[in-house]
Amino acid sequence: MNVYDFTVKAQDGSDVSLSQYRGKTLLIVNTATGCGFTPQYGDLQDLYNEHQKDGLEILDFPCNQFGEQAPGSDEEIHSFCTGRYGITFPQFAKIDVFGENQIPLYKWLEENSKFEGFSGFMGKIVSVAAKKNDKDYKNNSKVKWNFTKFLIDKNGNLVARFEPTTKMSEVKKQVEAIL
Repeated sequence: MNVYDFTVKAQDGSDVSLSQYRGKTLLIVNTATGCGFTPQYGDLQDLYNEHQKDGLEILDFPCNQFGEQAPGSDEEIHSFCTGRYGITFPQFAKIDVFGENQIPLYKWLEENSKFEGFSGFMGKIVSVAAKKNDKDYKNNSKVKWNFTKFLIDKNGNLVARFEPTTKMSEVKKQVEAIL
């Protein structure tokens, strides 16, 4: 099984097969518009501007499960992201990344990656929040917070996971290594 086996929902509710991204390098990210990490939208757009021509696609999945930091409708979230950060990469319908309504894509991402911990000053803050959601957060692969990123190679295989506290320079370095 790989990423191309999944179908997700577009903002308009229509089905989108991820097989349409076959042969592309993907960075899949769960996002929120009211999070301390929201400025990463700007970094993601910069990365997309630089490497879309090289086959990079960033797939944005808004999620309201962490601190209720993406409360708007799909249209409101998209308007915010395009207006404030000028995003042009694909943004999908709001999803659940955990719980009974977790989408199958995120179940697969979790099952095929490991949580390696948070880093830096923000890591200490996020650790407190993550522990409120999951007392055993350090010992499982569940997504812990907004702006967790998953790097998928051109063959549809998951090759790296980045927590929201990972510096975007490290994300960029690993993206460039597989492009």
